[in-house]
Amino acid sequence: MIHRFVLNEVSYFGPGAREMLPQEVRRLGLHKAFVATDADLLRFGVAAKVLDVLDRAGIPYEVFSDIKPNPTVANVQAGVAAFAASGADFILAIGGGSSIDTAKAVGIITNNPEFADVVSLEGVADTRRKSVPVIALPTTAGTAAEVTINYVITDEKNQKKMVCVDPNDIPAIAIVDAELMYTLPRSLTASTGLDALTHAIEGLITRGAWEMSDMFEIKAIEMIARHLERAVAEPTDAEARNGMAVAQYIAGMAFSNVGLGVVHGMAHPLGAIFDIPHGVANALLLPVVMEFNAPAAPDKYVDIARALGVLAPDMSREEAARAAVTAVRELSVRVGIPQHLSELGIREEDLDRLAEAAAADVCTPGNPREVDRQTILQLYKKAL
Repeated sequence: MIHRFVLNEVSYFGPGAREMLPQEVRRLGLHKAFVATDADLLRFGVAAKVLDVLDRAGIPYEVFSDIKPNPTVANVQAGVAAFAASGADFILAIGGGSSIDTAKAVGIITNNPEFADVVSLEGVADTRRKSVPVIALPTTAGTAAEVTINYVITDEKNQKKMVCVDPNDIPAIAIVDAELMYTLPRSLTASTGLDALTHAIEGLITRGAWEMSDMFEIKAIEMIARHLERAVAEPTDAEARNGMAVAQYIAGMAFSNVGLGVVHGMAHPLGAIFDIPHGVANALLLPVVMEFNAPAAPDKYVDIARALGVLAPDMSREEAARAAVTAVRELSVRVGIPQHLSELGIREEDLDRLAEAAAADVCTPGNPREVDRQTILQLYKKAL
């Protein structure tokens, strides 16, 4: 079997890494930035930490902040028009998955205008040209959008999340600077951190996993288990913040190239239809689906238990799997994640619609255990 691994051209890590930005702009021969970020990051001064670097270097820029959580087709189309009017020659994405995903879609459509409707990008789109250069600076430790070949846009007309997969969209440069994450609220630190754990666990057991991806995902699980609680409890702890920033990137390196599973398949319609934050949906569903998937990947669950620090020497594979599921559920509780969909306003009468959407989601076929609409419905009921 032939495996493909797509990564950024260059990545930087560590507190203060944003200072490398002017050097990379000059190296690539770029001149003006189109800054894709959101209004809250501007309001609370997070984006300013990056814009100050541009100001000191004399690099001109124009800010586009018409980006919402779970970005929509309309957001992307507004961004394409704004980029065309800006005179910029690269996109500087500052934010979580919403900002970076919007930047990817804008960059792809700008250089592949035949996809201007946005919805034709769903799935694996046959784009011919690489995106406008994107330099991505994540402000959350979760989505790993800065290193993936995926992005997610909400089709508001049809109330569905479109997962778009395209090697041409990967940011040219990723700058993972934990200092941009110090002011992240505890609840968002928790949900994005468990989003990263979901990526690592699903990426480890997905059908497309192989030795190289396994290596990264196991390390990511180990690091998240070590750093997440402290990052939530002590938001300015540099070691914990940087540990989570690196861990989520490592998880992204692998899952971007091997796929995910039904946790994401079930989380996407929760975001598209009910606007539930993606990290919260993943975190809530993860232990339920892990329990279901355990028989399909018993050896991998031993690896998960070991990485989480809950594997005892005399455990059977079944005991290790139960310990891994329990450890994930207890971690979720400790960092304050809701444990039932009903807490988020989901009703039993909503589940049929959600199951139908999840069964059709692009991530679902990667699940290691076969699922159909009825199976997914039962998983939703268990999570309700």
